[in-house]
Amino acid sequence: MRIFSGLPWPLGPVAHRGLHDARHGIIENTASAFMAAIAAGYAIETDVQGAAGDEPVVFHDETLARLTHAGGSVAALTPDALKAVAFKESQDRILSLREFLDLVAGRVPVYVEIKTVGDNASRLVQKVAAVHTTYNGPLAMMSFDPRAVRAMRFLAPHLPRGLVSMRFTREEAPELSPLTRFRLTHMLDFPAARPNFLAYHVGDLPGLGVALLRRLGLPVLAWTVRNEDQRRQAMTYADAIIFEELRP
Repeated sequence: MRIFSGLPWPLGPVAHRGLHDARHGIIENTASAFMAAIAAGYAIETDVQGAAGDEPVVFHDETLARLTHAGGSVAALTPDALKAVAFKESQDRILSLREFLDLVAGRVPVYVEIKTVGDNASRLVQKVAAVHTTYNGPLAMMSFDPRAVRAMRFLAPHLPRGLVSMRFTREEAPELSPLTRFRLTHMLDFPAARPNFLAYHVGDLPGLGVALLRRLGLPVLAWTVRNEDQRRQAMTYADAIIFEELRP
């Protein structure tokens, strides 16, 4: 029995933060990584943080230190100011969400993961929803934060939305309360968020809840697949992989 309609495009391998390779100067979530993914015909997963004013920019971390020569919070700078920040190993610059979508231009499917901070879920989703209105390519939004997925349901109801999840252990998420870890692990916000697909940690597959939802027609993407053993595991219990460090 199928009660979920799935995604409106064929599922295939998804390049995690673009097709990046730091050894060759192609850094995650940059134009170079996205162009490499497009050239190889892979769908793209990318991350969006809120810059100052919750303006959406393409960057994974809340802070700049790991990948750039700057420090401090992404949220402390405007998108224009972030363009002056140099990556450590690349000539690329941090893109706004609009610039990223203009770059991809509908050539491959895009999965945008919304990274919320504090209570900015609805404000950031509202900004993201405003950007997507001029984009015509295959585009889905997803988030670990059920509040963001629920906000997508109302602010961008025609866009596919996904819930990103895993087994939230104390070791993996020490900042969360036991109750919150339980709620997120068992996807108790699923009815309110009503996602169109699930992105689930490959190391936590299989799971009874995930298997049941997949049996009912909910597409499952496994993240992040980095070797052949994980790929085989993922393709047994999921419909597509979000990958890096290998080439499917």
